[in-house]
Amino acid sequence: MTTETTLPDTTATAGTTAGNDEIRPPAEVRYAAELATLAAWDSERGHELPPGWRLSPRAVRAFVVGSDELGVSRKFYGDDPLVDRAVVSLMGRQGLMLVGEPGTAKSMLSELLSAAVSGSSTLTVQGTAGTTEDHVRYSWNYALLVSEGPSERSLVPSPICTGMREGRVVRFEEITRCAPEIQDTLVSILSEKQLMVPELGPDARVAARPGFTVIATANLKDRGVHEMSAALKRRFSFETVAPVRDRAFEIELVQRQLAAELGPEGDRPEVPRDVLEVLVTVFQDLRTGSTREGAPVKRPETVMSTAEAVNVAVAASLEARYLGDGTVTAAEVARQVAGVALKGEEEDARRLRHYVDNVVRERARTDARWKAFFTAAEPLWR
Repeated sequence: MTTETTLPDTTATAGTTAGNDEIRPPAEVRYAAELATLAAWDSERGHELPPGWRLSPRAVRAFVVGSDELGVSRKFYGDDPLVDRAVVSLMGRQGLMLVGEPGTAKSMLSELLSAAVSGSSTLTVQGTAGTTEDHVRYSWNYALLVSEGPSERSLVPSPICTGMREGRVVRFEEITRCAPEIQDTLVSILSEKQLMVPELGPDARVAARPGFTVIATANLKDRGVHEMSAALKRRFSFETVAPVRDRAFEIELVQRQLAAELGPEGDRPEVPRDVLEVLVTVFQDLRTGSTREGAPVKRPETVMSTAEAVNVAVAASLEARYLGDGTVTAAEVARQVAGVALKGEEEDARRLRHYVDNVVRERARTDARWKAFFTAAEPLWR
């Protein structure tokens, strides 16, 4: 099913035990206080917990979408029924597959769900062209293997093997970047809920404990790179995470993320809402292939997601603070957009030059914000 969802709010709440020496602690650390509150709520209300879960499905949902009653912050914005379906999928026998365009917070949603269900989000397989079967199943400590032979002591479990043993959620990021034969290693694991280890004997196996499941993510831009087999697709429940379409809503999200990344406005240069409107409008024009006036534009191949818009806003604020006069204008935005939109592809450069020469130039005739953007962008995007 397809629904619209957006960036999460990464603001840590009061009482969160996040380490000051980490740039980005895992969700279970950043939101430890909220998870404790939700566990106490479950105990007080007598909510039923699925086997192996740390929180009830009601509490998992509240952790992701927030609860004013419990003082739990909303972390993932958009269509709440997607979160409901994801929670239900995690209670079933299938894994959960989150697909969508890059930058739509698929990985963040998988992290939040893992932290709430299992109390840990760090059992992760990162899919790449170099991912091997050992990353999915297990490998060996070869020094011990040579000296002792195959044994439990010499076996090095993968995150999936550990998740099965401990009854925890495992995240498989960018699964379609793995070769098909590596992807299909999951077929028997998800269907039989066991992992055979023939090196330790004909009947040696790792049996999954209650609570084990897999949340995988895949980017739609990777479609055709390594298509999933029909057998593997049947082992997953698919949910599509769509990009933001409402301009006002996206502006609010960028503002929230600025506060999360750089602190409240008193501690950083203010990014005026009208400047954010220019930023979001540029991203939505190029993302959708149509301007707000309805004129068609050519979409660049590079990702123009809300997450990238946040990166531009953060960079513009930092430029104004450390290299400028402390005032964020559309000119700072234009200079930072170039770094996101121009990735060395000549065809993208032509498309963006066309957008600036036609759409932005026309808006600049009557709007000072767009004039500042055009003046800064015109020489950069040549």
